[in-house]
Amino acid sequence: MIPFQQGTPSPAKWVGQIPDYTEGEGTIVSGTAADKATKAAQAVVPGGINDRVVQLSGGEYEVHNISVNWPHHVFVSRDFKVLGYE
Repeated sequence: MIPFQQGTPSPAKWVGQIPDYTEGEGTIVSGTAADKATKAAQAVVPGGINDRVVQLSGGEYEVHNISVNWPHHVFVSRDFKVLGYE
């Protein structure tokens, strides 16, 4: 995790498997699915604040991680296992 610093760009790197997606696509989800995706993301990449969970077209979830410069997106499978992050 890289803490957020105003004006500092996030590094251009990724870890693991990143689903084929375009930032901004998908459907915002809430409830149990969002809670499970957030819990999985925070277990692997602790320290950020998650402000939303988006379900992608392939069924995976993107957990949007704010307050840190990296990772900003944590990708979680349909069965709530972290696939990768960027």
